[in-house]
Amino acid sequence: MSSLLNVNNLKTYFHTSAGLYKAVDGVSFEIEKGTTLGLVGESGCGKSVTALSIMRLIDEPGRIEGGEILFNGQDLTKFTDKEMQKIRGDRISMIFQEPMTSLNPVYRCGYQISEAILAHRKVTKDEAKKSAIELMNYAGIPSAEQRYSEYPHQLSGGLRQRVMIAMALACDPDILIADEPTTALDVTTQIQIIDLLKKLQQELGMAVLIITHDFGVIADIAQKVAVMYASKVVEVADADEIFKNPKHPYTIGLLKSLPQFGKRKEKLPVIKGSVPSPLEYPVGCHFCTRCELADEKCVTDEPPLIEISLEHKAACWMI
Repeated sequence: MSSLLNVNNLKTYFHTSAGLYKAVDGVSFEIEKGTTLGLVGESGCGKSVTALSIMRLIDEPGRIEGGEILFNGQDLTKFTDKEMQKIRGDRISMIFQEPMTSLNPVYRCGYQISEAILAHRKVTKDEAKKSAIELMNYAGIPSAEQRYSEYPHQLSGGLRQRVMIAMALACDPDILIADEPTTALDVTTQIQIIDLLKKLQQELGMAVLIITHDFGVIADIAQKVAVMYASKVVEVADADEIFKNPKHPYTIGLLKSLPQFGKRKEKLPVIKGSVPSPLEYPVGCHFCTRCELADEKCVTDEPPLIEISLEHKAACWMI
């Protein structure tokens, strides 16, 4: 199976008055056609900045400092803004974290979907409206014709997320990036949104990059997983392998902290400490200040991604 998207040694930094903020520092992964990759890690690890870098939506004082983002063999980091406008929303689409702030509050929901169609397709306004209503139906929005004329504040969080999904699908993208698509939704709605994304991915054959801190979501939808910590990818493997045979201490810690069905414990294990500031990352392994296995080499030398087996890599000196 051929790779549709290759992110190689991506570096996205923010030049602030406090210093150089290395939000993404040497991140690499690939997504094959028709598959789902889960990018997982705690808040502040650089997952969303990675997604925005792929979409070329990084604003000053941030910029992509190095690496490649190869889409069908073409490096998006070399594209002009005009060239990216043709790709963004057409061949690569994105569902943002919070639909209430991503949707324009002064425009009707259906119009915002029609606008995406008109931006990339040579159709009339009536044709775009018809397509938008069809997309809203496809995304599971009841009474789509009525909802077309409603404003974002008139819809529930789940329906707003479905509008965002319909908008992202407007031009039949090759890749869909979903950044925390279940954030702030109740559990029932979360399940519905994940089931919808699975259905759409299978029916449309598009690749999906899903960004989350929730391993439950990863287990349900992803075939491959990249675990990210403090600007780095620290482990990459098939989803089954990650759950059955995690190697990096951070991945192991995350999985141990999950409640397990049928097993009651007084207190779940936690990873001590918190993600360090990008202004204060350790010199060696970024996880060394929280890792119980860390030794002197971990403090002074940064570990590369080491191949453990076919399709499984982890960045740890202790493996």
